Amino acid sequence: MATSPLATPPSLFGRAGEVAALLRLLDDAAAGKGAGLVLRGEAGIGKSALLQVARQEAAARGFAVLSAEGVESESELAYAALHQALHPLLDQVAALPAPQARALRCAFGQEEGEANPYAVALAALELLVDAAATGPVALLIEDLHWTDTPSLEVIAFVARRIAADPVLILATARTGVGSAVRRRPQLPELELEPLSQDAAAALLDVSAPSLPAPARARILAEAAGNPLGLKELPRALAGAGTLPLLEAALPLSDRLEAAFAARLDDLTPAARALLITLAADVTCDLQQLLAAATHAHGTHVSPRDLQEAIDAGLAELAGSGVRFRHPLMRSAIYARASLLERIQSHTALAEQLAAHPDRQLWHRAAAALGADEEIAAELENYALRSERRGTVMAATAALRKAADLTSDADRRTSLVLQAAELTGEIGARREAAALLERTDLSTLGPVDRARLTNVVEIIDFSRFHDADARVRELTAAAGGPLAAGHVQSAVTLLWRAARRCFFQVPGAVARQALIDRLQAVQLPEDDPRGLAIRAYADPEHHGRAVLDQLSRAVPDRTSVDSMYLLGAAALVLGDFRRSAADMDAAADLCRRQGRLGQLPRILIGGGWSRIWLGEWDKALAEAEEGAGLARETGEEFYTLSAQANIAAVCALRGDVDRARTLAAHVQGHPLSAGMSYLHSGAQQSSALATLLGGEAEQAHAMLLRLFDPTEPVHHPVMQWWAVPELVDAAVSADRVEQTRPLLEPLPALAERCGSPMLRMTAQYAAAVLADEPEADELYRVAMKGDVGAWPLYRARLDLHHGRRLRRLRQVQASREPLRAARDAFDFLGAHPWAESARRELRAAGETSGRPETSVRELLSAQELQIATLAAQGLTNRQIGERLFLSHRTVGAHLYRIFPKLGVAARAQLGAALQQAQRS
Repeated sequence: MATSPLATPPSLFGRAGEVAALLRLLDDAAAGKGAGLVLRGEAGIGKSALLQVARQEAAARGFAVLSAEGVESESELAYAALHQALHPLLDQVAALPAPQARALRCAFGQEEGEANPYAVALAALELLVDAAATGPVALLIEDLHWTDTPSLEVIAFVARRIAADPVLILATARTGVGSAVRRRPQLPELELEPLSQDAAAALLDVSAPSLPAPARARILAEAAGNPLGLKELPRALAGAGTLPLLEAALPLSDRLEAAFAARLDDLTPAARALLITLAADVTCDLQQLLAAATHAHGTHVSPRDLQEAIDAGLAELAGSGVRFRHPLMRSAIYARASLLERIQSHTALAEQLAAHPDRQLWHRAAAALGADEEIAAELENYALRSERRGTVMAATAALRKAADLTSDADRRTSLVLQAAELTGEIGARREAAALLERTDLSTLGPVDRARLTNVVEIIDFSRFHDADARVRELTAAAGGPLAAGHVQSAVTLLWRAARRCFFQVPGAVARQALIDRLQAVQLPEDDPRGLAIRAYADPEHHGRAVLDQLSRAVPDRTSVDSMYLLGAAALVLGDFRRSAADMDAAADLCRRQGRLGQLPRILIGGGWSRIWLGEWDKALAEAEEGAGLARETGEEFYTLSAQANIAAVCALRGDVDRARTLAAHVQGHPLSAGMSYLHSGAQQSSALATLLGGEAEQAHAMLLRLFDPTEPVHHPVMQWWAVPELVDAAVSADRVEQTRPLLEPLPALAERCGSPMLRMTAQYAAAVLADEPEADELYRVAMKGDVGAWPLYRARLDLHHGRRLRRLRQVQASREPLRAARDAFDFLGAHPWAESARRELRAAGETSGRPETSVRELLSAQELQIATLAAQGLTNRQIGERLFLSHRTVGAHLYRIFPKLGVAARAQLGAALQQAQRS
């Protein structure tokens, strides 16, 4: 039951709507409907005041209130804000699963080792939802724009997963601050607008009731509805006696900062030193702050000096520490301090923080004047530790600062390139580009030049529209590090070039040059990198040899990269079963290792194999999961790829309109420009939807475009994957004779490259397009051969065979393949084909009822995923770890799943799922 809202506090003039929205969120959270919200706006617009209202209301309603504050001086310290937020819950860490507990302790520096970021995120999620089991929880974060990136990513991760938990996350963020170096979390935002004229006038009347009319009018105009401006500009005016701050042509935030900084000059030297020290590190407790300020000032700084700062309206007590009354005060006072005062404060703070070596290192770095090779080396080591802990952005910041502190130009460039590589690999492309812009790249050696080329390929893939030229550039660039003995750098560039060969299809000369360069590297024959490069670069001529190696390979099942590369090689060569198995292994490793950044690529890549193998439920669930994770990690391209997979499943199941809409979106998206394989897959899905929608003539025309090298949807490999659709459309549209010549090269190509997919499509086409009397033998060969091993294509061939037999008046014989087709299509959920089989059966004199509601119609893709894992015996925590959900969210899903399947216990799930799939 909702608590009656308090009246809007008098100081919050004009914010009734925002307060009501916050109270509704608190009501929802108390009822078990959690959410995350960012209050965003310019400095002084009232974000902190609204957060304070939420704090008071949450406490009044019995919420456990947790707090954190983003601090500019700690924005490069990994997990600093998260440690603040979870500090009251840390005594519960021991109850977490061991990997999560260890990850969190490593993140907070309580243990040595790797703090995998997603294990940390899961640990934070579990701590919060477990705490919420005894009462609702509110997590309030001030100044999200200064929150360190690892904490920001954890907070966003948690906020997206609390919809079924009594947890509310509220944060404030200043518009335009921090955006250059940090990605905005993908969370709902409430943008705070300036106050209305009436509300602004009312607030000014309360803040400065005796202002002369001209000054009042001018302040109203200059403040422009900014509450802090309406409160502080009159105070600055009273102190100055004129309107100097109103005359300056500066943004309001700058004028407010100037007003706050001016107050610093009125304080005693000791109070001034205390505030400058506080501005250098607002996370110190009171004892540390006074000691550091004393050291910086050279004479004793006491609580009396603190009281002076409080009386001046610049600071206030907060728990065991001190904070500025407004974040602008911190930046204003720090900017007002002289260089010597800042250095003294950071030096003093470093001495006080010996027990916190990471924070101490950053203060030492801030106090460094000019080059300092010792600190640069320590920062480089810190970056290495941060990378091992999974806090890549913290590692990047350390490398950036190390570059600033070294006098060696080559080392500086190498450090910045290393930082750019790290950020690029995790998808932070804008950050990587910004790093490159600040680096002198004119004197790079061959290895660093190769690293630069790799970074550019990661962050700006779509910039290069000429695939032929770019593949040649990448291949040539690999020669430098290869000559210098840096094989890994060379192979990385060759892999980048090979990916372009499949994605964008350059000419044969460029592809052969790539293969020649690879041979010069002399990788072992079974090296996954070499196999993937050969498969992507020239599947026609190297496919059979690579497939032979894949069949004999003994892969490193502890390596995500190795399993992914093997799965990717099998995928482009049409060995979908092997690809799905290897991608499964890679995805499982990602889940167990918490490598969420790589998981979308693996799930979505493996999904294409599953689609044509008929594993649509899993393909759909993994596409939706992959798309969600890709959005979280900022990988928009993989979100687009997931939509291509979903379009294919929709087409196969007869959801014609959605398939066409998704396919059109994929083809029209800027990220798909020049990506032949994406256009080809989307065209195949759209044409299939058109065919199943009854427009065979149009579908046939659409599919013919796949075989035209002048068309953007043409792909020399994937065109052959669409042969069954082309054949079906040709039969329905009476275009068989027009189609046959296109397929003449297929049997020889299938034999040459050894692709299981191509062998299957060749046999399928041969049977369906056969003239009598060869048809019977060709159907028999196909069913006993490759087609019979692919459920979707076997069912489609059964449908063709049964239809053919019935039209030859072999009615009795036609029923068996038609029944097999119907049952297979029902199992797959291929509704249009199932209905076609029923129509043919009725024409053959056999009635056939519609199947009962299937499990896929009862459950969402995620529910089916959870139910399947639960039926396999996984606990809620294990399922949560696998799907990056809290165990309580998993339990909530199962609570809804049980009645849908008509079961009362977990042990009944397996039988219920099997029965639902059979029906």
